[in-house]
Amino acid sequence: MILLSALLLQVDTTLQGMADTAAAPEEKISLFNLLWEGGALMIPLLLCSVIMVYVFVERFMTIRKASELDPTLVMRLQQYVEVGNIAAAVAACKSNPTPVARVLEKGVNRIGKPLEYIEKSMENTGRLEIYKLEKNLSILSTIAGIAPIFGFLGTIAGMIILFFNVQHQGFSLETIAGGIYTKMVTSASGLIIGLLAYVGYAYLNAQINKTVNRIESVSAEFLDTIQQPNH
Repeated sequence: MILLSALLLQVDTTLQGMADTAAAPEEKISLFNLLWEGGALMIPLLLCSVIMVYVFVERFMTIRKASELDPTLVMRLQQYVEVGNIAAAVAACKSNPTPVARVLEKGVNRIGKPLEYIEKSMENTGRLEIYKLEKNLSILSTIAGIAPIFGFLGTIAGMIILFFNVQHQGFSLETIAGGIYTKMVTSASGLIIGLLAYVGYAYLNAQINKTVNRIESVSAEFLDTIQQPNH
């Protein structure tokens, strides 16, 4: 009888514990709370991420627009130059406001002068156009370098908080949780932002290199045209 009562009591206790566990709300970690636990160093990381997105989108749109060249422009310029219609050639370049067209326009305006002078003028204009495309790209490379450093500072701050809590509150999971949060969240955020900034920087540089190759190709073709004996 005593054994049966003890068994029933154990079963009742187990069932009660299961009921309490089922009734307890499941704790979930939201992204906002997770970032909040990162501490004050999340502010410069957030600022870096906003700047990174803005610079990437602005440069992407600019470079994409710069790469839109009328495929018939070079052929039309050749025709205008062959008949000596320089004004029409200049107007055709102005109607296509791209770096390639502006380089060609510089060459058209210099027709009649020594070939070396024309080539040098086009090269200088090309450098200026590429400089415009590369504007603010250094911001992305800077963010790619400093974002992980902010994350590392978060790691140091998290360790300081951890040891401070252990010293004043004793060693327990509760006392070290805050330090661990700060350390891991800032480190992960810094690495992610730095990686995205590096990838964005590399991608935009690749697009600029395509534009450079196009400028060089079209310029060489234009110089070949004006070297013909009738010019």
